[in-house]
Amino acid sequence: MSESAPGSLLREVARLYTRAQRVVADCCRTTSTQCHLLTELGRSGPLPLSELGTRVSLEKSWVSRAVEAMAARGLVTKEPNPLDARSWLVTLTADGERTVQELNRTLDDHAESLLATLGPRERAAVETSLLTLLKALREDPAATCCLPPEPKEPTQDSKSCC
Repeated sequence: MSESAPGSLLREVARLYTRAQRVVADCCRTTSTQCHLLTELGRSGPLPLSELGTRVSLEKSWVSRAVEAMAARGLVTKEPNPLDARSWLVTLTADGERTVQELNRTLDDHAESLLATLGPRERAAVETSLLTLLKALREDPAATCCLPPEPKEPTQDSKSCC
C-alpha cells in the first residue's frame, strides 16, 4: 500500500499531529487519559461518568480511576446525578476549566506555528480541506456513534414538534 493513498496519508497525519500535540501540551501535567477526559468535559460540559467513558471510548474502570485522581487534584467534582440516582455527574471545577483553557491555548499556538510554515495559498488549501473533512466526519456514523446528535439549525421546511 502506498503511503500517499488517502487512508494511509490521513492515518499518518493524524498520528504525527496527535504525537506532536501531546508533546507540546505535556498532557496538561496529567496522564493522557486524564487529559483526554478534561478536554472532553471542556468541550461538552458536565457528563455522567458512563457517558464520559463512552465519548472517549474508555472502559468504566479507567474513567473512574482517572476521575477520582482528577477530583483529588481539584480539577473536577463528582456528584450524584440529579437525573439518575445510580450514576455520577462529572463537572470541571474552576481549576479544571483553567487547565482546559491553558491546554487549548497551547494546542492552538502549536497549530498556528505549524500552519505558519505554509505559504498563504497552501494554508488556505489546508484550511478548506480540513473544513471539508470535518463536515464528512460529522456525517460519518463511525465517527459519531458515541456522541449525542448535534443541534441542527431549523430550516424553512422543519416543523416544530410542539
